[in-house]
Amino acid sequence: MLTSLDGYIARSDEDIGLPIPETDLHQHFNDMMTRSATVLAGRRMYETMIFWDSPDREDGATEVERDFARAWRRTPKVVFSTTLRHVGSNARLVSHDAVAEALSLKEEIDGMIIVGGADLAASLARAGLIDEYRLYVHPVVLGGGKPYFQSGLSLQLKPLGTERLSQGVTLLRYAPAGSTP
Repeated sequence: MLTSLDGYIARSDEDIGLPIPETDLHQHFNDMMTRSATVLAGRRMYETMIFWDSPDREDGATEVERDFARAWRRTPKVVFSTTLRHVGSNARLVSHDAVAEALSLKEEIDGMIIVGGADLAASLARAGLIDEYRLYVHPVVLGGGKPYFQSGLSLQLKPLGTERLSQGVTLLRYAPAGSTP
């Protein structure tokens, strides 16, 4: 997930506050989405990303945006929510135990599983189900808001690498300490 230098993924639910990815950075996310076997998303993240579900969004979009929209629509999604009643195409709604469902999916799915949403990620992290954390750090300070890591979540991590990306973004990759990459 994109994060500010001070560790926030958004100022609030209404105002992300982080710069919109431009072409080169967007292409990085396109490539990741293309390699993904499935996406696990919490309600708020899904509601943000559902924008990409509609082919109508391709009108006036750049080529990199159209490519992302197609990759998003092709990638199966599992949405965890107790308040949503339905989800879009190529998505499945789960309203019960997210940890049990994620564990089952992790055993069934061969390939990369993306987790979107700080609250969902925190519950999966507490259960030891996150193999790699990718922090896309923007050189922006938000001064508060929704943190990348939930308050009270304690993790020991080992560095896997860093990468300089466009827009001054630095990708920091970590794995839980004691795991094998």
